Amino acid sequence: MTSVLSSSQWWRSAVIYQIYPRSFADSNGDGMGDLLGIRDRLPELAELGIDAVWLSPFYTSPQRDAGYDVADYCDVDPLFGTLDDFDSMTARAHELGLRVIVDLVPNHSSSAHLWFQEALLAAPGSEERARYMFRDGRGDNGELPPNNWESVFGGRAWTRTETTDGTPGQWYLHLFDSSQPDFDWNNPWVRHQFENVLRFWLDRGVDGFRVDVAHGMIKADDLPDWSPPSSGGSMGGAGAIEATEPTDGEATADQLAASRAPFWGQDGVHEIYRQWRTILNSYDGERILAAEAWVDPLTDTAKWVRPDEMHQAFNFAYLETPWAAGALRTVIDASISAFSEVDAPSTWVLSNHDVVRHASRLALTAESPQGHGIGPHSAGLPDRELGLRRARAATALMLALPGSAYIYQGEELGLPEMIALPDNARQDPTWFRTNGERYGRDGCRVPIPWEAESVAYGFSASGASWLPQPADWAPFARNAQRNVSDSTLTMYTQLLALRRAHELATGELEWLETPHAAVLALRNSDVLVYANTGHDAVPLPTGEVLLSSGPLSDEQLPADTTVWLRAYPLASAGQQ
Repeated sequence: MTSVLSSSQWWRSAVIYQIYPRSFADSNGDGMGDLLGIRDRLPELAELGIDAVWLSPFYTSPQRDAGYDVADYCDVDPLFGTLDDFDSMTARAHELGLRVIVDLVPNHSSSAHLWFQEALLAAPGSEERARYMFRDGRGDNGELPPNNWESVFGGRAWTRTETTDGTPGQWYLHLFDSSQPDFDWNNPWVRHQFENVLRFWLDRGVDGFRVDVAHGMIKADDLPDWSPPSSGGSMGGAGAIEATEPTDGEATADQLAASRAPFWGQDGVHEIYRQWRTILNSYDGERILAAEAWVDPLTDTAKWVRPDEMHQAFNFAYLETPWAAGALRTVIDASISAFSEVDAPSTWVLSNHDVVRHASRLALTAESPQGHGIGPHSAGLPDRELGLRRARAATALMLALPGSAYIYQGEELGLPEMIALPDNARQDPTWFRTNGERYGRDGCRVPIPWEAESVAYGFSASGASWLPQPADWAPFARNAQRNVSDSTLTMYTQLLALRRAHELATGELEWLETPHAAVLALRNSDVLVYANTGHDAVPLPTGEVLLSSGPLSDEQLPADTTVWLRAYPLASAGQQ
Protein backbone atom coordinates (compact mmCIF):
# COMPACT_ATOMS: atom_id res chain seq x y z
CA MET A 1 0.00 0.00 0.00
CA THR A 2 1.25 3.50 -0.79
CA SER A 3 0.10 6.92 0.26
CA VAL A 4 -2.34 8.31 -2.30
CA LEU A 5 -1.90 11.95 -1.32
CA SER A 6 0.34 14.40 -3.11
CA SER A 7 3.39 15.95 -1.46
CA SER A 8 4.25 19.65 -2.01
CA GLN A 9 5.73 19.95 1.51
CA TRP A 10 2.33 19.64 3.13
CA TRP A 11 3.93 19.38 6.57
CA ARG A 12 5.05 23.02 6.55
CA SER A 13 1.49 24.27 6.98
CA ALA A 14 -0.43 21.26 8.31
CA VAL A 15 -2.76 21.18 11.28
CA ILE A 16 -2.22 17.76 12.83
CA TYR A 17 -4.76 16.26 15.22
CA GLN A 18 -3.45 13.94 17.92
CA ILE A 19 -5.57 10.86 18.60
CA TYR A 20 -4.98 8.99 21.84
CA PRO A 21 -6.54 5.72 20.62
CA ARG A 22 -7.69 4.26 23.92
CA SER A 23 -9.66 7.44 24.70
CA PHE A 24 -11.02 8.44 21.29
CA ALA A 25 -13.83 6.06 20.28
CA ASP A 26 -14.73 2.49 21.25
CA SER A 27 -16.36 0.44 18.50
CA ASN A 28 -16.87 -2.87 20.34
CA GLY A 29 -18.09 -1.82 23.78
CA ASP A 30 -15.14 -3.02 25.86
CA GLY A 31 -14.45 0.48 27.22
CA MET A 32 -11.21 0.88 25.27
CA GLY A 33 -10.96 3.02 22.15
CA ASP A 34 -9.86 1.20 19.02
CA LEU A 35 -8.91 1.58 15.36
CA LEU A 36 -12.39 0.97 13.97
CA GLY A 37 -13.73 3.56 16.39
CA ILE A 38 -11.22 6.00 14.93
CA ARG A 39 -12.16 5.04 11.37
CA ASP A 40 -15.83 5.64 12.00
CA ARG A 41 -15.26 9.08 13.57
CA LEU A 42 -12.81 10.37 10.94
CA PRO A 43 -15.51 12.24 8.95
CA GLU A 44 -16.07 14.46 11.98
CA LEU A 45 -12.37 15.30 12.08
CA ALA A 46 -12.40 16.07 8.36
CA GLU A 47 -15.37 18.36 9.05
CA LEU A 48 -13.27 20.14 11.67
CA GLY A 49 -10.77 21.08 8.97
CA ILE A 50 -7.54 19.33 9.97
CA ASP A 51 -4.90 17.98 7.58
CA ALA A 52 -3.59 14.87 9.32
CA VAL A 53 -4.07 12.62 12.34
CA TRP A 54 -1.31 11.38 14.62
CA LEU A 55 -2.03 8.19 16.55
CA SER A 56 -0.39 7.44 19.89
CA PRO A 57 0.78 3.81 20.14
CA PHE A 58 -1.56 0.98 19.22
CA TYR A 59 1.12 -1.74 19.00
CA THR A 60 1.13 -5.05 20.86
CA SER A 61 1.88 -4.17 24.47
CA PRO A 62 1.28 -5.20 28.09
CA GLN A 63 -0.05 -1.64 28.50
CA ARG A 64 2.05 -0.87 31.57
CA ASP A 65 2.52 2.64 30.14
CA ALA A 66 -0.55 2.93 27.91
CA GLY A 67 1.19 1.37 24.93
CA TYR A 68 4.51 3.20 25.18
CA ASP A 69 5.87 -0.17 26.30
CA VAL A 70 5.93 -1.94 22.95
CA ALA A 71 6.16 -5.74 22.74
CA ASP A 72 5.84 -5.97 18.93
CA TYR A 73 6.52 -2.97 16.70
CA CYS A 74 4.90 -4.58 13.65
CA ASP A 75 1.50 -5.63 14.92
CA VAL A 76 -1.64 -4.16 16.49
CA ASP A 77 -2.57 -4.92 20.08
CA PRO A 78 -5.87 -6.85 20.21
CA LEU A 79 -7.18 -4.07 22.48
CA PHE A 80 -7.20 -1.82 19.42
CA GLY A 81 -7.97 -4.30 16.66
CA THR A 82 -5.96 -5.91 13.89
CA LEU A 83 -3.63 -4.96 11.06
CA ASP A 84 -6.63 -5.19 8.74
CA ASP A 85 -8.41 -2.66 10.95
CA PHE A 86 -5.38 -0.39 10.69
CA ASP A 87 -5.42 -0.68 6.90
CA SER A 88 -9.15 0.08 6.83
CA MET A 89 -8.67 3.13 9.04
CA THR A 90 -5.76 4.40 6.93
CA ALA A 91 -7.67 3.93 3.70
CA ARG A 92 -10.64 5.86 5.09
CA ALA A 93 -8.37 8.67 6.23
CA HIS A 94 -6.85 8.96 2.77
CA GLU A 95 -10.31 8.95 1.18
CA LEU A 96 -11.13 11.97 3.35
CA GLY A 97 -7.89 13.73 2.41
CA LEU A 98 -6.31 13.14 5.82
CA ARG A 99 -2.76 11.89 6.30
CA VAL A 100 -1.87 9.35 8.99
CA ILE A 101 1.12 9.71 11.30
CA VAL A 102 1.93 6.95 13.79
CA ASP A 103 3.92 6.99 16.99
CA LEU A 104 7.30 5.28 17.06
CA VAL A 105 8.90 4.41 20.41
CA PRO A 106 12.60 3.73 19.74
CA ASN A 107 14.24 4.62 23.06
CA HIS A 108 12.93 1.53 24.82
CA SER A 109 10.74 -1.52 24.36
CA SER A 110 8.55 -3.46 26.73
CA SER A 111 10.30 -5.96 28.97
CA ALA A 112 7.85 -8.44 27.42
CA HIS A 113 9.41 -7.97 23.98
CA LEU A 114 11.00 -11.14 22.62
CA TRP A 115 14.27 -9.27 22.14
CA PHE A 116 14.48 -8.45 25.85
CA GLN A 117 13.31 -11.87 26.98
CA GLU A 118 16.09 -13.42 24.90
CA ALA A 119 18.55 -10.97 26.45
CA LEU A 120 17.52 -11.98 29.99
CA LEU A 121 18.16 -15.64 29.18
CA ALA A 122 21.53 -14.95 27.55
CA ALA A 123 24.85 -14.53 29.31
CA PRO A 124 26.52 -11.19 30.10
CA GLY A 125 28.49 -10.01 27.07
CA SER A 126 26.27 -11.92 24.62
CA GLU A 127 24.87 -10.53 21.37
CA GLU A 128 21.39 -10.69 22.87
CA ARG A 129 22.33 -8.58 25.89
CA ALA A 130 24.08 -6.06 23.65
CA ARG A 131 20.65 -5.01 22.33
CA TYR A 132 19.92 -3.25 25.65
CA MET A 133 21.85 -1.31 28.31
CA PHE A 134 23.00 -4.13 30.62
CA ARG A 135 25.82 -3.27 33.01
CA ASP A 136 27.56 -4.76 36.01
CA GLY A 137 26.74 -3.12 39.32
CA ARG A 138 29.06 -1.19 41.58
CA GLY A 139 30.11 -2.20 45.08
CA ASP A 140 31.93 -5.28 46.33
CA ASN A 141 29.32 -7.64 44.93
CA GLY A 142 27.64 -5.51 42.28
CA GLU A 143 24.90 -4.66 44.73
CA LEU A 144 24.81 -0.96 43.76
CA PRO A 145 23.38 0.30 40.45
CA PRO A 146 25.91 1.29 37.76
CA ASN A 147 25.25 5.01 38.34
CA ASN A 148 22.87 7.39 40.15
CA TRP A 149 20.44 8.07 37.32
CA GLU A 150 16.78 8.36 38.22
CA SER A 151 13.73 7.41 36.18
CA VAL A 152 11.47 10.05 34.69
CA PHE A 153 8.63 8.23 36.46
CA GLY A 154 10.36 8.36 39.84
CA GLY A 155 12.83 6.05 41.58
CA ARG A 156 16.13 4.81 40.22
CA ALA A 157 16.61 4.11 36.53
CA TRP A 158 18.22 0.68 37.03
CA THR A 159 16.77 -2.73 37.87
CA ARG A 160 18.85 -5.74 38.80
CA THR A 161 18.28 -9.07 37.10
CA GLU A 162 18.49 -12.56 38.51
CA THR A 163 20.54 -15.36 36.98
CA THR A 164 19.00 -18.73 36.15
CA ASP A 165 20.00 -20.07 39.58
CA GLY A 166 18.30 -17.16 41.35
CA THR A 167 21.42 -15.22 42.32
CA PRO A 168 21.64 -11.46 41.57
CA GLY A 169 22.94 -10.60 38.13
CA GLN A 170 23.55 -7.54 35.99
CA TRP A 171 21.51 -4.35 36.02
CA TYR A 172 19.57 -2.93 33.06
CA LEU A 173 18.76 0.74 32.35
CA HIS A 174 15.20 2.05 32.08
CA LEU A 175 14.79 5.82 31.92
CA PHE A 176 11.06 5.25 32.34
CA ASP A 177 9.31 2.31 34.02
CA SER A 178 11.21 -0.85 34.93
CA SER A 179 9.07 -2.60 32.30
CA GLN A 180 10.61 -0.32 29.63
CA PRO A 181 14.28 -1.27 29.15
CA ASP A 182 16.37 1.13 27.07
CA PHE A 183 17.91 -0.06 23.82
CA ASP A 184 21.62 0.34 23.17
CA TRP A 185 21.54 2.47 20.04
CA ASN A 186 25.29 2.12 19.53
CA ASN A 187 24.51 -1.43 18.41
CA PRO A 188 24.11 -1.73 14.60
CA TRP A 189 21.66 -4.61 15.12
CA VAL A 190 19.23 -2.28 16.91
CA ARG A 191 19.48 0.30 14.14
CA HIS A 192 18.80 -2.31 11.48
CA GLN A 193 15.71 -3.62 13.28
CA PHE A 194 14.16 -0.17 13.47
CA GLU A 195 14.89 0.56 9.83
CA ASN A 196 12.81 -2.53 9.08
CA VAL A 197 10.06 -1.22 11.38
CA LEU A 198 9.98 2.05 9.44
CA ARG A 199 9.64 0.22 6.14
CA PHE A 200 6.90 -2.05 7.50
CA TRP A 201 4.60 0.89 8.27
CA LEU A 202 5.62 2.97 5.27
CA ASP A 203 4.67 0.04 3.07
CA ARG A 204 1.24 0.05 4.73
CA GLY A 205 0.74 3.66 3.68
CA VAL A 206 1.52 5.76 6.75
CA ASP A 207 2.51 9.34 6.01
CA GLY A 208 5.01 9.74 8.80
CA PHE A 209 6.17 9.06 12.32
CA ARG A 210 6.06 11.02 15.54
CA VAL A 211 9.21 9.86 17.32
CA ASP A 212 8.79 9.42 21.06
CA VAL A 213 11.68 10.67 23.23
CA ALA A 214 13.58 11.71 20.12
CA HIS A 215 16.16 13.44 22.32
CA GLY A 216 17.02 10.11 23.98
CA MET A 217 18.44 6.86 22.59
CA ILE A 218 22.11 7.84 22.73
CA LYS A 219 23.71 8.04 26.19
CA ALA A 220 27.00 9.71 27.11
CA ASP A 221 30.06 7.47 27.06
CA ASP A 222 30.81 5.71 30.36
CA LEU A 223 27.31 6.56 31.69
CA PRO A 224 28.57 9.13 34.23
CA ASP A 225 26.75 9.99 37.45
CA TRP A 226 24.55 13.05 37.09
CA SER A 227 22.25 15.04 39.31
CA PRO A 228 19.86 17.71 38.01
CA PRO A 229 20.82 21.31 38.83
CA SER A 230 18.93 22.85 41.72
CA SER A 231 17.31 25.31 39.30
CA GLY A 232 16.14 22.53 36.98
CA GLY A 233 12.53 22.24 35.87
CA SER A 234 10.51 19.17 35.09
CA MET A 235 9.88 20.30 31.49
CA GLY A 236 6.74 18.13 31.64
CA GLY A 237 5.70 15.08 29.68
CA ALA A 238 6.85 11.52 29.26
CA GLY A 239 10.07 12.76 27.76
CA ALA A 240 10.75 15.11 30.63
CA ILE A 241 14.19 16.61 30.99
CA GLU A 242 15.57 17.39 34.40
CA ALA A 243 17.70 20.16 33.01
CA THR A 244 16.98 23.84 32.60
CA GLU A 245 13.95 26.05 32.31
CA PRO A 246 13.56 27.81 28.94
CA THR A 247 16.58 30.07 28.79
CA ASP A 248 16.40 33.85 29.05
CA GLY A 249 19.36 34.15 26.72
CA GLU A 250 21.96 34.76 29.45
CA ALA A 251 23.11 31.17 29.80
CA THR A 252 25.92 30.17 27.45
CA ALA A 253 25.80 27.14 25.20
CA ASP A 254 28.52 25.52 27.34
CA GLN A 255 26.51 26.12 30.52
CA LEU A 256 23.41 24.58 28.98
CA ALA A 257 25.36 21.60 27.69
CA ALA A 258 26.90 21.06 31.13
CA SER A 259 23.49 21.09 32.80
CA ARG A 260 21.91 18.66 30.35
CA ALA A 261 21.48 15.11 31.47
CA PRO A 262 23.95 12.65 29.88
CA PHE A 263 20.99 10.62 28.62
CA TRP A 264 19.24 13.47 26.74
CA GLY A 265 20.17 15.42 23.64
CA GLN A 266 23.44 13.67 22.81
CA ASP A 267 24.89 14.46 19.39
CA GLY A 268 24.83 10.84 18.27
CA VAL A 269 21.06 10.84 17.80
CA HIS A 270 21.38 12.97 14.69
CA GLU A 271 23.19 10.28 12.73
CA ILE A 272 20.23 7.97 13.35
CA TYR A 273 17.71 10.45 11.98
CA ARG A 274 19.79 11.19 8.90
CA GLN A 275 19.58 7.53 8.00
CA TRP A 276 15.83 7.46 8.69
CA ARG A 277 15.33 10.53 6.50
CA THR A 278 17.03 8.71 3.64
CA ILE A 279 14.57 5.85 4.02
CA LEU A 280 11.53 8.15 4.09
CA ASN A 281 12.79 10.07 1.07
CA SER A 282 12.73 6.85 -0.93
CA TYR A 283 8.90 6.71 -0.62
CA ASP A 284 6.36 8.77 -2.52
CA GLY A 285 4.03 11.33 -1.00
CA GLU A 286 6.59 13.08 1.20
CA ARG A 287 6.49 11.06 4.42
CA ILE A 288 7.64 12.92 7.52
CA LEU A 289 9.39 12.61 10.87
CA ALA A 290 8.26 14.70 13.83
CA ALA A 291 10.44 14.86 16.93
CA GLU A 292 9.35 14.83 20.54
CA ALA A 293 12.58 16.47 21.66
CA TRP A 294 12.54 18.15 25.07
CA VAL A 295 15.70 20.21 24.68
CA ASP A 296 16.50 23.79 25.43
CA PRO A 297 17.15 26.38 24.01
CA LEU A 298 15.14 26.48 20.80
CA THR A 299 18.33 26.77 18.76
CA ASP A 300 19.18 23.28 19.99
CA THR A 301 15.69 21.98 19.23
CA ALA A 302 16.21 23.20 15.67
CA LYS A 303 19.10 20.75 15.25
CA TRP A 304 16.51 17.98 15.02
CA VAL A 305 14.97 19.56 11.90
CA ARG A 306 18.00 20.37 9.79
CA PRO A 307 17.35 19.67 6.09
CA ASP A 308 18.69 16.10 6.18
CA GLU A 309 17.05 15.08 9.48
CA MET A 310 13.48 15.46 10.72
CA HIS A 311 10.76 17.62 9.23
CA GLN A 312 9.23 18.94 12.45
CA ALA A 313 10.00 19.19 16.15
CA PHE A 314 7.43 19.92 18.82
CA ASN A 315 7.75 23.40 20.22
CA PHE A 316 7.60 22.68 23.94
CA ALA A 317 9.03 26.09 24.78
CA TYR A 318 5.85 27.57 23.33
CA LEU A 319 3.61 25.08 25.15
CA GLU A 320 5.24 25.97 28.48
CA THR A 321 5.03 29.75 28.01
CA PRO A 322 2.62 31.50 30.39
CA TRP A 323 -0.38 33.48 29.13
CA ALA A 324 1.47 36.81 29.09
CA ALA A 325 2.05 39.08 26.10
CA GLY A 326 5.75 39.72 26.67
CA ALA A 327 6.65 36.10 27.22
CA LEU A 328 4.61 34.98 24.22
CA ARG A 329 6.20 37.51 21.89
CA THR A 330 9.66 36.43 23.05
CA VAL A 331 9.05 32.73 22.45
CA ILE A 332 7.30 33.30 19.11
CA ASP A 333 10.23 35.37 17.85
CA ALA A 334 12.75 32.83 19.15
CA SER A 335 10.82 29.97 17.54
CA ILE A 336 10.51 31.51 14.11
CA SER A 337 14.15 32.60 14.18
CA ALA A 338 15.54 29.25 15.32
CA PHE A 339 13.56 27.09 12.90
CA SER A 340 13.99 29.49 9.98
CA GLU A 341 17.76 29.19 10.38
CA VAL A 342 17.49 25.56 9.29
CA ASP A 343 14.70 26.14 6.76
CA ALA A 344 12.09 24.37 8.87
CA PRO A 345 8.64 25.55 9.92
CA SER A 346 7.98 26.30 13.53
CA THR A 347 5.36 24.13 15.16
CA TRP A 348 2.85 25.35 17.71
CA VAL A 349 1.17 23.22 20.35
CA LEU A 350 -0.77 23.86 23.56
CA SER A 351 -1.84 20.40 24.77
CA ASN A 352 -0.98 16.73 24.36
CA HIS A 353 -1.31 13.39 26.16
CA ASP A 354 1.55 14.19 28.57
CA VAL A 355 0.64 17.62 29.94
CA VAL A 356 -2.25 19.29 31.75
CA ARG A 357 -4.89 20.33 29.21
CA HIS A 358 -4.46 24.02 28.48
CA ALA A 359 -8.11 24.73 29.35
CA SER A 360 -6.97 24.05 32.93
CA ARG A 361 -3.24 24.76 32.83
CA LEU A 362 -3.62 28.41 31.84
CA ALA A 363 -5.72 29.04 34.96
CA LEU A 364 -3.57 27.19 37.49
CA THR A 365 -2.57 29.18 40.57
CA ALA A 366 -0.54 26.36 42.13
CA GLU A 367 1.76 23.57 41.00
CA SER A 368 0.67 21.33 38.16
CA PRO A 369 -1.78 18.59 39.24
CA GLN A 370 0.52 16.13 37.47
CA GLY A 371 3.12 16.93 40.10
CA HIS A 372 3.11 17.02 43.87
CA GLY A 373 0.47 17.98 46.36
CA ILE A 374 -2.65 18.79 44.36
CA GLY A 375 -5.82 16.83 44.88
CA PRO A 376 -9.44 17.47 43.94
CA HIS A 377 -10.05 19.60 47.04
CA SER A 378 -6.73 21.45 47.14
CA ALA A 379 -6.31 25.20 47.04
CA GLY A 380 -5.09 26.61 43.76
CA LEU A 381 -7.13 24.42 41.46
CA PRO A 382 -7.96 26.06 38.12
CA ASP A 383 -11.12 28.07 37.67
CA ARG A 384 -12.94 26.28 34.83
CA GLU A 385 -14.52 29.40 33.31
CA LEU A 386 -11.27 31.37 33.38
CA GLY A 387 -9.31 28.42 32.03
CA LEU A 388 -11.62 27.93 29.06
CA ARG A 389 -11.64 31.65 28.25
CA ARG A 390 -7.84 31.74 28.22
CA ALA A 391 -7.61 28.48 26.30
CA ARG A 392 -9.88 29.79 23.55
CA ALA A 393 -7.87 33.01 23.34
CA ALA A 394 -4.57 31.13 23.30
CA THR A 395 -5.79 28.84 20.51
CA ALA A 396 -6.96 31.81 18.44
CA LEU A 397 -3.49 33.29 18.78
CA MET A 398 -1.72 30.00 18.00
CA LEU A 399 -3.68 29.30 14.82
CA ALA A 400 -2.84 32.76 13.47
CA LEU A 401 0.90 32.01 13.51
CA PRO A 402 2.84 30.84 10.43
CA GLY A 403 3.91 27.21 10.49
CA SER A 404 2.32 23.91 11.49
CA ALA A 405 0.01 23.43 14.48
CA TYR A 406 -1.00 20.45 16.60
CA ILE A 407 -4.38 19.91 18.26
CA TYR A 408 -4.89 17.32 21.00
CA GLN A 409 -8.15 15.39 20.90
CA GLY A 410 -10.86 17.08 22.95
CA GLU A 411 -9.29 20.51 23.10
CA GLU A 412 -11.62 21.55 20.29
CA LEU A 413 -14.40 20.77 22.76
CA GLY A 414 -12.82 22.87 25.50
CA LEU A 415 -12.22 19.84 27.74
CA PRO A 416 -10.61 20.61 31.11
CA GLU A 417 -8.14 18.43 32.97
CA MET A 418 -9.89 15.70 34.97
CA ILE A 419 -8.11 16.19 38.29
CA ALA A 420 -10.64 14.48 40.59
CA LEU A 421 -10.10 10.91 39.42
CA PRO A 422 -10.54 8.29 42.15
CA ASP A 423 -7.19 6.98 43.33
CA ASN A 424 -8.23 3.41 42.54
CA ALA A 425 -8.91 4.39 38.91
CA ARG A 426 -5.49 5.89 38.17
CA GLN A 427 -3.26 3.97 35.78
CA ASP A 428 -0.25 6.18 35.01
CA PRO A 429 2.99 4.50 36.20
CA THR A 430 4.07 7.83 37.68
CA TRP A 431 1.33 7.44 40.32
CA PHE A 432 2.56 4.01 41.37
CA ARG A 433 6.31 4.65 41.19
CA THR A 434 5.93 7.70 43.47
CA ASN A 435 3.48 6.03 45.87
CA GLY A 436 0.80 8.52 44.95
CA GLU A 437 2.93 11.62 45.51
CA ARG A 438 2.69 12.57 41.81
CA TYR A 439 -0.66 12.26 40.07
CA GLY A 440 0.70 11.65 36.60
CA ARG A 441 -1.05 12.10 33.26
CA ASP A 442 -4.38 10.29 33.56
CA GLY A 443 -6.27 13.57 33.86
CA CYS A 444 -5.64 14.56 30.24
CA ARG A 445 -6.38 11.06 28.94
CA VAL A 446 -10.00 10.57 30.02
CA PRO A 447 -12.16 9.33 27.07
CA ILE A 448 -13.71 12.23 25.17
CA PRO A 449 -17.45 12.95 24.86
CA TRP A 450 -19.27 12.66 21.55
CA GLU A 451 -22.99 12.60 22.38
CA ALA A 452 -24.45 14.40 25.39
CA GLU A 453 -27.40 12.03 25.89
CA SER A 454 -25.62 8.69 25.32
CA VAL A 455 -24.00 6.39 27.85
CA ALA A 456 -20.29 7.18 28.19
CA TYR A 457 -21.19 10.27 26.15
CA GLY A 458 -21.07 8.13 23.01
CA PHE A 459 -17.49 7.01 23.57
CA SER A 460 -18.69 3.42 24.01
CA ALA A 461 -22.13 2.00 23.28
CA SER A 462 -21.88 -0.22 26.36
CA GLY A 463 -21.21 2.68 28.71
CA ALA A 464 -17.82 1.25 29.65
CA SER A 465 -14.82 3.57 29.92
CA TRP A 466 -11.27 2.60 30.88
CA LEU A 467 -10.97 5.83 32.89
CA PRO A 468 -14.12 7.26 34.52
CA GLN A 469 -15.66 10.26 32.78
CA PRO A 470 -16.91 13.26 34.76
CA ALA A 471 -20.64 13.48 35.46
CA ASP A 472 -20.81 17.05 34.15
CA TRP A 473 -19.28 16.64 30.68
CA ALA A 474 -22.52 16.58 28.67
CA PRO A 475 -22.20 20.27 27.64
CA PHE A 476 -18.74 19.49 26.22
CA ALA A 477 -20.03 16.71 23.93
CA ARG A 478 -19.49 17.21 20.22
CA ASN A 479 -23.14 16.96 19.28
CA ALA A 480 -24.02 19.54 21.96
CA GLN A 481 -21.59 22.00 20.35
CA ARG A 482 -22.07 21.37 16.65
CA ASN A 483 -23.58 24.41 14.85
CA VAL A 484 -23.80 26.36 18.12
CA SER A 485 -22.48 29.79 17.22
CA ASP A 486 -20.48 30.45 20.38
CA SER A 487 -19.28 26.91 21.13
CA THR A 488 -15.61 26.00 21.31
CA LEU A 489 -16.07 23.43 18.53
CA THR A 490 -17.55 26.09 16.24
CA MET A 491 -14.69 28.45 17.07
CA TYR A 492 -12.07 25.84 16.16
CA THR A 493 -13.87 25.01 12.92
CA GLN A 494 -14.05 28.68 11.95
CA LEU A 495 -10.43 29.33 12.94
CA LEU A 496 -9.19 26.49 10.78
CA ALA A 497 -11.30 27.61 7.81
CA LEU A 498 -10.05 31.20 8.11
CA ARG A 499 -6.47 30.01 8.60
CA ARG A 500 -6.68 28.17 5.31
CA ALA A 501 -8.60 30.87 3.43
CA HIS A 502 -6.11 33.59 4.41
CA GLU A 503 -3.06 31.31 3.98
CA LEU A 504 -1.80 32.17 7.44
CA ALA A 505 0.29 29.01 7.76
CA THR A 506 2.56 30.17 4.94
CA GLY A 507 2.34 33.87 5.75
CA GLU A 508 4.85 36.17 7.39
CA LEU A 509 4.40 37.56 10.87
CA GLU A 510 4.71 41.31 11.46
CA TRP A 511 4.41 42.72 14.97
CA LEU A 512 2.25 45.77 15.54
CA GLU A 513 2.85 48.24 18.34
CA THR A 514 0.16 48.78 20.93
CA PRO A 515 -0.02 51.13 23.93
CA HIS A 516 -1.20 48.26 26.12
CA ALA A 517 1.58 46.08 27.53
CA ALA A 518 -0.75 43.12 28.02
CA VAL A 519 -1.95 43.14 24.39
CA LEU A 520 -0.12 41.17 21.73
CA ALA A 521 -0.72 42.60 18.24
CA LEU A 522 0.41 41.13 14.94
CA ARG A 523 -0.34 41.01 11.25
CA ASN A 524 -0.15 37.85 9.15
CA SER A 525 -1.19 38.06 5.51
CA ASP A 526 -4.37 40.16 5.46
CA VAL A 527 -5.38 39.41 9.05
CA LEU A 528 -4.73 41.51 12.15
CA VAL A 529 -4.66 39.68 15.47
CA TYR A 530 -5.00 41.24 18.92
CA ALA A 531 -4.68 39.05 22.01
CA ASN A 532 -5.47 40.66 25.36
CA THR A 533 -3.60 38.67 28.03
CA GLY A 534 -4.31 41.21 30.76
CA HIS A 535 -6.96 41.59 33.44
CA ASP A 536 -8.70 44.66 32.01
CA ALA A 537 -10.59 45.39 28.80
CA VAL A 538 -8.92 47.69 26.26
CA PRO A 539 -10.37 49.64 23.31
CA LEU A 540 -11.13 47.36 20.38
CA PRO A 541 -9.16 48.31 17.24
CA THR A 542 -11.36 49.41 14.36
CA GLY A 543 -11.96 47.03 11.51
CA GLU A 544 -14.11 44.18 10.31
CA VAL A 545 -14.14 41.40 12.89
CA LEU A 546 -13.48 38.02 11.32
CA LEU A 547 -13.59 36.06 14.56
CA SER A 548 -13.32 36.55 18.30
CA SER A 549 -12.48 33.96 20.94
CA GLY A 550 -15.09 35.50 23.25
CA PRO A 551 -17.91 38.08 23.25
CA LEU A 552 -17.07 41.67 22.31
CA SER A 553 -19.08 44.58 23.64
CA ASP A 554 -19.02 48.38 23.74
CA GLU A 555 -16.09 48.48 21.33
CA GLN A 556 -13.92 46.80 23.96
CA LEU A 557 -11.53 43.86 23.72
CA PRO A 558 -12.15 42.04 27.02
CA ALA A 559 -9.46 40.41 29.13
CA ASP A 560 -8.31 36.96 27.99
CA THR A 561 -9.75 37.42 24.52
CA THR A 562 -8.26 37.27 21.02
CA VAL A 563 -9.79 38.89 17.97
CA TRP A 564 -9.05 38.54 14.26
CA LEU A 565 -9.72 41.57 12.04
CA ARG A 566 -9.52 42.01 8.31
CA ALA A 567 -6.36 43.99 7.59
CA TYR A 568 -7.84 46.19 4.85
CA PRO A 569 -7.98 49.09 5.23
CA LEU A 570 -4.73 48.69 7.14
CA ALA A 571 -4.98 49.86 10.74
CA SER A 572 -2.27 52.30 11.76
CA ALA A 573 0.22 51.35 14.48
CA GLY A 574 -1.37 53.66 17.02
CA GLN A 575 -5.00 52.89 16.24
CA GLN A 576 -6.49 51.37 19.37
